[in-house]
Amino acid sequence: MTAELLQVLPLDGERSVVAARRRARELSAAFAFSQHDQIRVATSALEVARVVFLATSRGRAEFLLDKTAQPPSLLIRFVAPATSSARLIEPPPRAADVNAGEMPGPLGVLAAQRLMDACSIEDVAGDAVITLAQRLPAHAPLAPHKAGEVLARGAATPDAGGSFDEMQRQSHELTVALDQLQERQEELVRLTRELEDTNRGVVALYAELDERAEHLRRADDAKSRFLSNMSHEFRSPLYSIRALSNLLMDRTDGELNDEQAKQVRFIRKAADELAETVDDLLDLAKIEAGKVEIRPSEFQVADVFSALRGMLRPLLPAPDVELIFEPCGEIPPVYTDEGKVSQILRNLISNALKFTEQGEVRVSAQYDAEQQTLTIAVSDTGIGIAPEHQQSVFEEFEQVQNRLQTAVKGTGLGLPLCSKLCKLLGGAVSLDSELGKGSTFTATIQAYLPHTPEMAAPAPRPRDAERDMVLLVSTSLDDRVRYEASLHNTRYRSAAAATVREAKTLLAVSAASAVVLDMQSDREECWTWLAELRHGGGAWHDREGGASESADSHPRRVPVIVLSDSDQGDRAQSLGADAFFIKPLSGIDLLTSLDAVLSAP
Repeated sequence: MTAELLQVLPLDGERSVVAARRRARELSAAFAFSQHDQIRVATSALEVARVVFLATSRGRAEFLLDKTAQPPSLLIRFVAPATSSARLIEPPPRAADVNAGEMPGPLGVLAAQRLMDACSIEDVAGDAVITLAQRLPAHAPLAPHKAGEVLARGAATPDAGGSFDEMQRQSHELTVALDQLQERQEELVRLTRELEDTNRGVVALYAELDERAEHLRRADDAKSRFLSNMSHEFRSPLYSIRALSNLLMDRTDGELNDEQAKQVRFIRKAADELAETVDDLLDLAKIEAGKVEIRPSEFQVADVFSALRGMLRPLLPAPDVELIFEPCGEIPPVYTDEGKVSQILRNLISNALKFTEQGEVRVSAQYDAEQQTLTIAVSDTGIGIAPEHQQSVFEEFEQVQNRLQTAVKGTGLGLPLCSKLCKLLGGAVSLDSELGKGSTFTATIQAYLPHTPEMAAPAPRPRDAERDMVLLVSTSLDDRVRYEASLHNTRYRSAAAATVREAKTLLAVSAASAVVLDMQSDREECWTWLAELRHGGGAWHDREGGASESADSHPRRVPVIVLSDSDQGDRAQSLGADAFFIKPLSGIDLLTSLDAVLSAP
């Protein structure tokens, strides 16, 4: 190491130890060390000088300036002769290992190691050499004459007054340090209390957040139950309105004049629009409640496009708008829920048609064989959606205000429903739109859902020469009319009864192929009669109309379909029901259920 020697100070007495501290402090001041660093350097020099003096009275302290180091450093080197170096070159003990009252020994070196930038202990030709290093500040003067001037002002050997002044200065520095420690301790206590208060506030905030989250969860559950219940309540009168309007339009009970036919068409159109909204609400409530069933089946995308082409073409808003389905015959058969895919497409296409005044609505599909995904895009040349509104259109009951909003009716449920249905099918819906130029909605779903055990298809039931009679039992006139309308112009004919007594009378004189039993308000009379039917009670007739009450004959048990306002499927099944549905039951579901129970062995 190449360094410029500034001064050598022998450590031959207690005054020389104090002098070493003073020289270290004065030199650090000459090199523009901060007050804090001056105290650190002076204290380190004092501690090591005391260790060397106690080990030998023939040691020395050397003060050097190392300009070659980066950055330059002030060095204080202590040298102890070989006869007393063994104890100094041992590693300093831990503070916990030193008993009270013992000579500190190398503990002073340990203190210097903590205070200085560097502290090393070496064995040089048998001499113990302890070197302390402190990096100079960036603005420190490097001219050696500055240090020389400082050293020239002090005597080579300190006098009593100098020692007293230095010890007094050290005591003052210690007092200042203790005051600073006390202030920091008080500040630490204050910060600890603030932290405790903050922690208590955070805990209270988390508790409040948990409470609000629970409140929101209950509110969301209540909303889902409300939507589900209200949708069910709306469906029954809506089905009655639609069924009766269809009967009127079919001229079942007589001809209508032009004005009456026009009014009936308005009624049916309004009922259809309201039914569509109710269906969307119920679907959303089912999805949020986790009660939606996925029924995958294999189908061709081209077949779905073909069905939607004929279904949606009457919805074209103007002659200037064209609905285009691009060819997709090369896409292989997919295995997913065909009904939900069709529902997603219907919502996206009808939404595009509503906001397209001229141009086209184009529907295309692509298949990714590597990812096994089906991507369906619906693009239009309509009014488009601004970037700040492109996220809100997927939120329930949110509608973007525009000049077509007054002419276009909607509830803001179509796109949120599409998004949730896509998630159920393992995909998502994305939007790419530019205001005034059109929009493109892209639905990506899994092309192959996990297979479920397939039930064997029921054997087709031979058709009779006469239509099968279905006995409808319900205390509600609206429900009886709606059920009868659902069976109109089908393979079934209907007979209606308002009470169980009437139903028993009809069964005594007529042959019924099936019974539809509506459990009105969970009347026990209906449940009792269901149990009687299950065990052969009543005079059941075969298809040819002959009574089968003989003990030698085997009466055929007529299938029973049970309807109820609440979920009591287990009870109905235990009493012998062949099928159970929660009201309302659509006409299509009623016909499908009748076909299934009458086709069963």
